[in-house]
Amino acid sequence: MIISTENITLYTSEYRMAKFEAALRKIDDVHSKDPKLARVKTDAGEDEEIPDELHYAKMMTEYLLQHDPNPSELLYLAVRAQHLQRWEIPRTDYPMNRMGYISWRTAQKKRQAAHAEEICLSCGYSTEEAARVAALVRKEDMKRDAECQVLEDVACLVFLADQFEKFEREHGEDREKIVNILRKTWAKMSERGHELALQIKMSDQGKGLVVEALEA
Repeated sequence: MIISTENITLYTSEYRMAKFEAALRKIDDVHSKDPKLARVKTDAGEDEEIPDELHYAKMMTEYLLQHDPNPSELLYLAVRAQHLQRWEIPRTDYPMNRMGYISWRTAQKKRQAAHAEEICLSCGYSTEEAARVAALVRKEDMKRDAECQVLEDVACLVFLADQFEKFEREHGEDREKIVNILRKTWAKMSERGHELALQIKMSDQGKGLVVEALEA
């Protein structure tokens, strides 16, 4: 039996797609266990409640594809795996100060990366591929890794599009704090990230705070 190069390419492509889809399903299965619910609009314009972490993952994917319509397979998985089971380590488990926040974030990234790596390995990805996904989830080497910067851009965009106005309502009495957070968020992003951020629909109040942060 002669196996053509075309058939080998087709088989390889189908095998990689099967691995990719299996990994996405497993990641979303984990997200779907989040007990916290988010209220979202369906395509039909109706309200629907879905697990909050799954909502976040879908937003991350949406902004990834706006940033880069053809991201690498491993970057796509890393973006989808952000905040994986984040609810299992509450922020309140750590001191409510800056050092406590940094320690909590570090613990979350390590745990999320390890879980994403396990999922990738279980779906047939190589050790090197799974390790690459984990490194992206941990946001290693931000200054030199272009894909890591894309992931950071996407996380910032989701914050601005989906979380900022809630944050602003909760901390409305501390305008300086809000402007400082916006300024730090902007500094983390690339020029492409800035371009997409300026397209996000915000309230007049939100736009005013962004302008103030950029002027600062």
